[in-house]
Amino acid sequence: MFVGIPLLLLPFAIYNIVEFITPGKTTGEFWTKMLFSVQMMSGASWTLSVGELLVAFSVLILFVELVRAARMTGRSVFGHLLSMLLFIGMLIEFLLVKQAATATFFLLLVISFVDAIGGYTVTMRGLPAQYPG
Repeated sequence: MFVGIPLLLLPFAIYNIVEFITPGKTTGEFWTKMLFSVQMMSGASWTLSVGELLVAFSVLILFVELVRAARMTGRSVFGHLLSMLLFIGMLIEFLLVKQAATATFFLLLVISFVDAIGGYTVTMRGLPAQYPG
């Protein structure tokens, strides 16, 4: 049922829900909050922010999307179209909405671009193998 829906819609929705519902003094303030810090063996301290966690989650989803793009089905073209529409919507929001002018949202936008273009590329590269001749 949800085969064609881009999974990257989830981090996009999480970002917008959090950014528009949680009050903050500045745009993107929530995404810079540190979740935890780990003392490394080198002596350095490694910290992870909320925004970095959302980006890491999005990269994992991107992997799943690219694996899904490798399957050529009748719905995959529709899924690629939806991924491209998601990218266009995110690009418009990044350019026009103040709350989207953050580094976290920009990285989500780049991940969405890789999903949209990568999905088409993986599918087109797989066509000769599936349909020789």
